[in-house]
Amino acid sequence: MKGTIPGETEEGIGVDVIDNNGAKHEITIRKEDNEIVYHQCEAYTDKAADRTDEENEHNNQARRFARYYVYRERGYDTLSWEEHPDRLNTVRLALERLPLPEFERLFGDFYQQLSSQFDASVEPVVEIPADAEDPSEILYRKDIFLAVDGAQAAGLERATDLAEAYDIDLTQVPDRSANSWQGFTEAVEADPEIDFGGSLEIGAVSDLGLFYLDDNWDEHVVEGASPLERDPDARVELLPVELSSLERCQAFLAHHLKCQVRDCFIGMGVEPPAPFRVLGPGRLYYTKRYELLEMYELYHTLEADV
Repeated sequence: MKGTIPGETEEGIGVDVIDNNGAKHEITIRKEDNEIVYHQCEAYTDKAADRTDEENEHNNQARRFARYYVYRERGYDTLSWEEHPDRLNTVRLALERLPLPEFERLFGDFYQQLSSQFDASVEPVVEIPADAEDPSEILYRKDIFLAVDGAQAAGLERATDLAEAYDIDLTQVPDRSANSWQGFTEAVEADPEIDFGGSLEIGAVSDLGLFYLDDNWDEHVVEGASPLERDPDARVELLPVELSSLERCQAFLAHHLKCQVRDCFIGMGVEPPAPFRVLGPGRLYYTKRYELLEMYELYHTLEADV
C-alpha cells in the first residue's frame, strides 16, 4: 500500500492510495467529522454488489489505509478506536504493567467467567443465555478505558522519536531499572510537546458483556454497563479458553491486544511491524474476514502455518 496527499483545504483532505493490486483509489476525508465523502477507483466497479469479495476488501483496505495515512502524516484524529493501533498498543502496555491485585480488581470477573466453563466449582459471573446455540461459542467482552481519553494524549510522535534515541522499544514492557529507561522518562517529562496525562494507565473497565448466536444463528449482544460516557480505548473479546491462573489470564489478554494491533495493519493491507507479527485471536470482525476470504491467512489461530 502506498499513499500520497495531493491536496488539503479547510473542509477536507485528499488521499491517493495504491492498493496491493496496483489499483489507484482517490479518497477525500471530511475534516468536520472525519468521514470519507469521496472514493473513486476505476479498477473496480462502483457498486459493491458487482464486485468480488476480494475486490470489496481491497476497497476497504484502501479506506482504512487512507485514514491511517492521514493520521500519521498530518496528525488528524481520523481513526476509530477499534482501528487505532497506537491506542490499542498503549492499552496493551498499561495492562501488562498492572500489578496482579489491580488486574484482579479490574479483570477478575472476566477470569472467573472463563474459569467457570471449565471448572464446575467456580460460580459464573453472568448466566449463560438459555437461547445460546453453543456455550463454548459465547464471546465474552470487556471495554477498557485509559485514565484519560486516549485521543487527548499529545506528543506520541515526539515520544517515539525520543524512544528511538534512547534505544527503548515501546512495544515491550520496560526494564524500569535500566539507565536508558530513566533517561527516556526524564526526557519525556522535560519535553513541553509531550502531554500523556493519565493516558498510560487504565482508569476503568466495563462490566462483562456477551456476544452469542441463538439456535437460529441470529446474533445477540448483551452490553456490559459502561462506567464512562465515551468510546472505550480498547475491548477484549474472547471465546472461553482455559487459563490456569490470573497471571496467565493477564498475559493472554495482553497477547490478545497485540493480535488486535496486528489486525489493524493487516486490515489496511500493510505488513505489521515485527513485534506484532503474531498468531492468535484478535478482533471478532477480522476473525470472520480471515475465515471467509482466501486473500488472508488464518492469523487468528495459534497453529496456523503462516
